[in-house]
Amino acid sequence: MHATFDIHDATPPPDATGARAAFDQRGLSRLAGAIEAHVATGRIPGATLLLSRHGQEFEQAFGRQNPQAPLPMSTNSIFRIYSMTKPVVSVAVMMLAEQGKLLISEPVSNFLPEFKGLQVGVERVGADGKPQLDLVPCTNEMTVQDLLRHTAGLTYGIFGASTLVKAAYRDSGVESRHVSNDALVAKLGQLPLAFQPGTVWEYSRATDVLGALLERLSGQTLDRYLQEQIFAPLGMVDTGFWVDPAQQHRIAEPYEVDPVTGNKVRLIDVTQRPMFLSGGGGLVSTARDYLRFARMLLNRGELDGVRLLSRKTLAFMTADHLGAMPDAMRGAMYLPGPGYGFGLGFAVRLSEGGPFTPGSAGDYNWSGLAGTYFWIDPKEDLIAIWLMQAPEQRDYYRQLIRNVAAGWLN
Repeated sequence: MHATFDIHDATPPPDATGARAAFDQRGLSRLAGAIEAHVATGRIPGATLLLSRHGQEFEQAFGRQNPQAPLPMSTNSIFRIYSMTKPVVSVAVMMLAEQGKLLISEPVSNFLPEFKGLQVGVERVGADGKPQLDLVPCTNEMTVQDLLRHTAGLTYGIFGASTLVKAAYRDSGVESRHVSNDALVAKLGQLPLAFQPGTVWEYSRATDVLGALLERLSGQTLDRYLQEQIFAPLGMVDTGFWVDPAQQHRIAEPYEVDPVTGNKVRLIDVTQRPMFLSGGGGLVSTARDYLRFARMLLNRGELDGVRLLSRKTLAFMTADHLGAMPDAMRGAMYLPGPGYGFGLGFAVRLSEGGPFTPGSAGDYNWSGLAGTYFWIDPKEDLIAIWLMQAPEQRDYYRQLIRNVAAGWLN
């Protein structure tokens, strides 16, 4: 086991105004010790944690970068962040809204005509006792806002209990990574929706569709568009859809088989440019790179003199957008979890009580399939970024980190 430990801006004593240090040193030691213990038992190969508060930063790397090699994890290791791509793409879409290039109330078919005339699949038991799928018209067209808040009626074919609509996704090849964004949209345009648009939160291909929308409106590929509009302006030098050969020695890797579940672990190949530039889950990044994106969010749309969004738009994105939809949270896989609503790209905490972990009303977060997670708590002036490559353990460690985190805030 190996760990690197660094606290930037050494903590000063309280000043005359009574101001306190950002982090409790004993709490940080307890947090690090808890993670080190889990690495030592072999539950996860390694991880990186980065905290930022009141101008101070704490970062630590744990374990090995690759469990098949002796190289230690580094605070500069590169991770597949999967769905932590979604907030980035959501910001890019809202930048277009601020530029007057779209209204989020507009039907998606205004930009992607393949989505005109979609129907909803409704399951019923047929005369033979087997499930059948009826197709009914949409009562409302899905809007850009529906894509941003996962109420578009789309789904994933690979998550949750199987349904006839999910089976249709799998059979169509829409889950393949060997498609372009245009091909993805063409396939989705031929499939039934899982729900009426604007009624139910369902984790879905919605943000992939937003990536396709960005390509259509910009005339650029998604990798180039995000590089020019977000990564370069924010100085995110290690974020993209694949890792340059000269930097591939920094890629964090998972166990081949999860030691707890016994399941084989398969993650996307990030050593070459993919055919599918997934707006919903294709990026790689580092803790420090993603911190720059998160600092822009916490700073209400601006970082180091570069403004991507107005403070009002950022507040709009990180407010709950589901409260007026009575059935929005009734889905079997409401991933934001108890006590959380959903904004435009983020889960948004509704109150102190209700969720499984401590936090503040108004904090917001999202995570990634391989085990990455971040949250921002504006009331505490806090950013936390947790990166690992252990998909089978992702739910456990999201909760563990936040629970132990309650002890290191002053």
